Amino acid sequence: MGRIWIPVLAIAVLIVFSTAGCQNSMSANQQLTIFHAGSLTVPFDRIIDGFKKEHPGVEVLREIAGSRECARKISELHQSCDVFASADYAVIDNLLIPDYADWDLKFATNEMSIVFTDKSRRAADINPQNWFDILQDKNVSFGRSDPNADPCGYRTIITMKLAERYYGKSGLADQLLAKNIEYIRPKEVDLLALLEVGELDYIFIYRSVAEQHGLRYLNLPDEINLKSPEFEDYYKQASVELDGKKPDEKITQVGASMVYGVTIPKNASNPSLAKTFIHYLMDKNKGLKVLADLGQPTVVPTFCSTYDKLPDELRPYANKPEQRIP
Repeated sequence: MGRIWIPVLAIAVLIVFSTAGCQNSMSANQQLTIFHAGSLTVPFDRIIDGFKKEHPGVEVLREIAGSRECARKISELHQSCDVFASADYAVIDNLLIPDYADWDLKFATNEMSIVFTDKSRRAADINPQNWFDILQDKNVSFGRSDPNADPCGYRTIITMKLAERYYGKSGLADQLLAKNIEYIRPKEVDLLALLEVGELDYIFIYRSVAEQHGLRYLNLPDEINLKSPEFEDYYKQASVELDGKKPDEKITQVGASMVYGVTIPKNASNPSLAKTFIHYLMDKNKGLKVLADLGQPTVVPTFCSTYDKLPDELRPYANKPEQRIP
């Protein structure tokens, strides 16, 4: 019996380890890593839940940060990422293409707003004609995100510069930018807790985030809220200098209407599954419906300057550059 039992036990152990190895391999093959902007947190909660219901074997890992910070995790820290969804497609173009990504797809829009609560000082007084005066009140505090980490941060600066021109208030942008610098955070959603506990009275953030969290917000004129493609030429009159791809490099970010973008980085571990997720994201009855329901209008299909680099199966979600409507 002893001579027979030992080989049988060895075979059984080999089978167990072999099966476990196969299961681990299958599990790893069904793992999807997504980096995305903080402003996409609520819609991506729902989109990922829906995607996992259709693909129950998939494990989704998420990194949520400012879009520029996410891009640097890919380009500088070389972290593996299957899907990167940015609050500004220009982050993909400026920081990842061509070395770390080949293309971007545009999928949604948003707009800048000033968000507050009933507890905010002077909440009863603020309106589109006086908000800049109220924010400069020494008893009022406001927060914004870091322009080098988060598109909402540089869009806030551009909004302030456009407001200076729109309202005819010389020096307004510098005055606002010099105030409450202690309340600059890596991404815009980091400011929400400070607002809700009353440490901050106002924050510059996207309208969709305000709606998703049930907060009050001030609608800004289209000339400064970066919402409308019709004002593209007006938006271009403001710009901000940002850190570039290299430590000693600077780039100029010019004002533009907001457009979110998504890509599959070159270091993706599971590009096939990443494409499957993007199909779900771009489906008008699935991902795009969630975004629209949560306050983010969608723009699929729209022009794509990297159309020729797109995988064939993703081209239906984009238009060639020559198809762009002026």
